[in-house]
Amino acid sequence: MNLEIFKKYNRPGPRYTSYPPATFFQGGFTPAQYIEQIGISNYDKPQNISFYVHIPFCNRLCHFCGCTTGISQKEEVIRAYIDAIIKEIKTVAKYLDPNRKVSQIHWGGGTPNAINMSYLEEIMQVFHDNFNFVEKPEIAAECHPGELDFEDIDRMAAAGFNRISLGVQDFDPAILKLVNRIPSKRPVEDLVARMKANGFNGVNLDLIYGLPGQTRESFAENIRKVIEVSPDRLATFSYAHVPWVKSAQKILEKRGLPTPDEKLEMFLEGLNGLTSAGYVAIGMDHYAKADDDLSLALKNKTLHRNFQGYVTRETTGQVYGFGSSSITQLWGAYIQNVKTFKEYIEEISKNGLATDKAYVMTPENLVVREVITEIMCNGRMDFDEVGAQFGKDAEEIKRITQFTPEKLQELIDDQLVSIEGNTVNVHKEGFFVVRNIAMAFDPLLKTSDAMYSKTI
Repeated sequence: MNLEIFKKYNRPGPRYTSYPPATFFQGGFTPAQYIEQIGISNYDKPQNISFYVHIPFCNRLCHFCGCTTGISQKEEVIRAYIDAIIKEIKTVAKYLDPNRKVSQIHWGGGTPNAINMSYLEEIMQVFHDNFNFVEKPEIAAECHPGELDFEDIDRMAAAGFNRISLGVQDFDPAILKLVNRIPSKRPVEDLVARMKANGFNGVNLDLIYGLPGQTRESFAENIRKVIEVSPDRLATFSYAHVPWVKSAQKILEKRGLPTPDEKLEMFLEGLNGLTSAGYVAIGMDHYAKADDDLSLALKNKTLHRNFQGYVTRETTGQVYGFGSSSITQLWGAYIQNVKTFKEYIEEISKNGLATDKAYVMTPENLVVREVITEIMCNGRMDFDEVGAQFGKDAEEIKRITQFTPEKLQELIDDQLVSIEGNTVNVHKEGFFVVRNIAMAFDPLLKTSDAMYSKTI
């Protein structure tokens, strides 16, 4: 890839983990309205259920973090939060069709393994007591390697977990110190080996590029280390500098952030190093071994994406979120809980639910979401095929998305995308600017530096 191409398209834009993006969510959504949406979701596709559990606690706040989290509290506060999650799970269970099955559970935060492992075991048991599962569900957790020991992995496996995403971020302790993150408690390669010994699959490592102290050479060393460790998957996330949202990020400005050019060079080091080692590039920021489920889904055009990252259509379901700030992703609506854990505990105590913001989809939104999902995940979108799903012709889909070929002309000229009849094809290199391509099909799009991070 030509570095100038990356510079050209490095513009503000949505990440499209949802459509419309979370910036469109509106406040004032009531528990009664959420219950209504749960009822509707029982008749929508996919029928499978996915759960998301948000643990908002960390033992130390990393200065790059954009998540809704806070420093761990006293034990009685954590206990109250866990009790609230359990109550919310049981409330939602009353309104879900008992014939539907759970295919996926994802734990995020914060740091799920920052709290006592017994809490994770307790909530997992609540899920098993209240729901039926498919034969091989995916049960995953994001874990901080600085808080993870071998016995924790063993206990997670016994509780039903079968995938861990390890937030390494950088292997250099000096760089981690600059961003206030503790290094791994055990060698990362030993943690990954313990996961595989317990039968975990889809083991993932996370790296961030664009942090203070990082250089092209240092990030290349990260990539070499990853290849040695040999995880099934890797995510290389661009550090999103949004100090107007997360004030702690202002500290990083004082410590010196890499320039945009240096950041793009890091991205290319990751791309070239990983693909040369046999990893398949998945979308814009993920990689997987060729025999991994994500790579096979990409090959078969059955890849999907939600707030938890790339998934396969086989394992994903409509997502029901538990915990403060968690987002429920249904076919016809997005619902987000209140953000602070204190308010969440209070609302659950009163109502059994803690809804705050939401967005209810219009028929046009559903069409645009399908178009953007196909572009973002599978690199191919056929107006006729999308139209057939919604009982419309190709011209109507183009009208709904307000698409004209001129919107893609610049990308076509740079050989990143092509149009053949009613089919749009993203070229291999185009996947790395796929957010820019998706923006051409978004009739709601309005961008500014104050709304979105840059696309690369």
